[in-house]
Amino acid sequence: MLKKISSLPFQGTPEQEAKLKEVIEKHKDDPGAVMPVLQEAQDIYGYLPIEVQQMIAEGLNVPVDEVYGVATFYSQFALSPKGKYNISVCLGTACYVKGSGNVLNKLTEELGIDAEECTADGLFSLTACRCIGACGLAPVMTVNDDVYGRLTIDEIPGIIKKYKGA
Repeated sequence: MLKKISSLPFQGTPEQEAKLKEVIEKHKDDPGAVMPVLQEAQDIYGYLPIEVQQMIAEGLNVPVDEVYGVATFYSQFALSPKGKYNISVCLGTACYVKGSGNVLNKLTEELGIDAEECTADGLFSLTACRCIGACGLAPVMTVNDDVYGRLTIDEIPGIIKKYKGA
């Protein structure tokens, strides 16, 4: 699955940038520094916007496409911010056969975002994932640590409303 770059404007703080510069300085002479610097950068920012990837590339004196290649290859890295409520829809075989594709489509309609995006207010992000290990409850989605199983698309608006009011 392709990772989408965030369409939201980058809003890094000077404090975050200072921390990132410390991390880069700590690793700049290490072979294979891109991976650990990306991990620490994601801890600092919560995701890896292109602006952060460019700072890493400059600081480590490597091409930005090398940094981008690592960031997009490993599933642990996110190119878009996560919302207060991260909704993850399982698209594993059991869930997909039972309609999780329709659940994902309904969520994109309700939230006005696609998978791997975040709402402009930062409240919701949407992720499509592979098997979460709850095949007996298919189709399944999670909202942070809350699990919703045997979903129908008719339940989606009520679930979204619950979190909007929280």
